[in-house]
Amino acid sequence: MQVNIDPSWKPFLEKEFNKPYFEQLASFVKEEYRNHTIYPPARQIFSAFELSKFEAAKVVILGQDPYHGPKQANGLCFSVSKEVSIPPSLVNIFKEINQDLGISIPSNGDLSRWAQQGVLLLNATLTVRARQAGSHQHKGWETFTDAIISVLSDNKQHLVFLLWGNYAQKKEILIDTSKHLVLKSAHPSPYSADRGFFGNHHFSKTNAYLSEHGLMPINW
Repeated sequence: MQVNIDPSWKPFLEKEFNKPYFEQLASFVKEEYRNHTIYPPARQIFSAFELSKFEAAKVVILGQDPYHGPKQANGLCFSVSKEVSIPPSLVNIFKEINQDLGISIPSNGDLSRWAQQGVLLLNATLTVRARQAGSHQHKGWETFTDAIISVLSDNKQHLVFLLWGNYAQKKEILIDTSKHLVLKSAHPSPYSADRGFFGNHHFSKTNAYLSEHGLMPINW
């Protein structure tokens, strides 16, 4: 398994890489790539940590699984490569940004520009079999990504965590809410966006909090 991460993450994550659960996870993932079609491409599994430096992290958006359709997943939650049609949940995210901040809806769903500004786009599970949602859950990825949330909470100040939907909201127990802002709402999926995602103003609230603490707002 290719672990491509920015060097700034290594002091915080190397101990996880050396734990037995991660060694077992790595063996499982390697075998899966050998025998099945797995997303994202192996070189992009850790894109969230390659594009966002630890010290620059300001916002954490939590997803669940990578997209499981052809060419969709690129290692950043909710994001797709430029040539891929924008998925419905991301369409709704862009709609909320438009309503909240007046920003035009982009022509593509590549969120790498957010990552480069310090938005960690983190799925709980970093790999998935083609067309089999949830197929790599409970293999060790959640232990790893929970550790990341805890590391960020413990070692940073004034992060904004965007928790959309019940799954993401369960991660709040890993976050020190006395020194970070946690914003919760319904998931942007078409099945739930009308039940509290639309109108949540999370993007303007995030930027207001960052500005209040002397940090550069995100250009959403």
